Amino acid sequence: MSIGYACLTIGVLNTNLKSCVIKNVNEEKLLDLISNNLNSLENIIDYNVKNNIQLFRISSDLIPFGSSPANNIPWWNIFSEKFEQIGMKIQESGMRVSMHPGQYTVLNSPSLDVVHRAMEDLKYHTKVLDSLRVGTEHKIVLHIGGIYNDKKQAIDRFINNYNDLEESVKQRLVIENDDKSYNIKDVLEIGIKLNIPVIFDNLHNYINSSKEEKNQIDWINECKKTWRPKDGNQKIHYSEQNILKKTGSHSNSIKSNQFINFYECLGRNDIDIMLEVKDKNLSAVKCINCTSTYKDIKALELEWSKYKYKVLESSPNDYVEIRNLLKDKNNYPVMEFYKLIENAMDEEITIGNAINAALHIWGCFKKIASDKEKMSFMKIIDEYKNGNAAISKIKNSLWKMAVKYEEQYLLNSYYFML
Repeated sequence: MSIGYACLTIGVLNTNLKSCVIKNVNEEKLLDLISNNLNSLENIIDYNVKNNIQLFRISSDLIPFGSSPANNIPWWNIFSEKFEQIGMKIQESGMRVSMHPGQYTVLNSPSLDVVHRAMEDLKYHTKVLDSLRVGTEHKIVLHIGGIYNDKKQAIDRFINNYNDLEESVKQRLVIENDDKSYNIKDVLEIGIKLNIPVIFDNLHNYINSSKEEKNQIDWINECKKTWRPKDGNQKIHYSEQNILKKTGSHSNSIKSNQFINFYECLGRNDIDIMLEVKDKNLSAVKCINCTSTYKDIKALELEWSKYKYKVLESSPNDYVEIRNLLKDKNNYPVMEFYKLIENAMDEEITIGNAINAALHIWGCFKKIASDKEKMSFMKIIDEYKNGNAAISKIKNSLWKMAVKYEEQYLLNSYYFML
């Protein structure tokens, strides 16, 4: 079993993707953007390998305007060595990657122009994966599309247009249930008819469920039948509802207890789980640690080094409890550890706690900072205390000093990211 995340990273340096508005597109700009984005992708892959993350969704934004006539440069040739280098790292690590075109890639639209653009977009995604030289177990995930007042006709259009796709696209395409139009039963029927692997999405199924009485484990097992050996392990999407936002919004973080309950109900380990969550790689590492059979407290200590100042800012009581929890080096209290972190993240930050955490971090600099830096920082603290500055101003000041004095421990801290 592999557990992974989608597209972007939290708290990992030099992994940002860049783009531009279409009016500024030219060959020089595109070459610069693509070079940056491929370097960022390689840094993400390196991070994933280091953290034993073996499932990752590559952003569709990797190549700006990749399926648009605005980008007519042969990027797959120009950057072939870079693609091959990244692809080698993916293959050697055993990582599985995927892509997921956005909401405007609609294969069953009544508009021929929309369908044409969808086909071009699927060819672009296929070209990215082909350029990495990864096998057909590395997939492109697609929703069925809209209903357009006639679901049967819409399904027939999807089937007809799918049959017109290039074979290289068909080899990678998998389909997924959505939260509005096509429930898991609908998608399974299409998948079985076209011999396409089907991805089960738990939150979409909760929102848009079939009238047929089956629980989510039954549906997952039904979907498994659509996955052939050449497709790799069955893949599913897992997410949790953000209770403060509209239905279907992903949570900020995966709750460890909720995930473990789901994981244990699966009763199988021949399945890959893509997490769809706002804190991306942070939840992936959490879920990997929670399910790991290699129970080494060093993994939790590493996590604590990144979370500690954010926890201190949010909840000093949880900070103390976690420190005490990690004193026993022969134990692996993973569920208790993450539960305390989750508790802290749910707390409302007070001015006193925020200043306390900031001063703890300031302790790393007070002996090496210049007199000017000391005066400036204390002035910002007073401004914040009196309601004349935001906490972000304090964090920006500390971040600049962490960069200047090359305090790697702080540069890796989630205090600046969450």
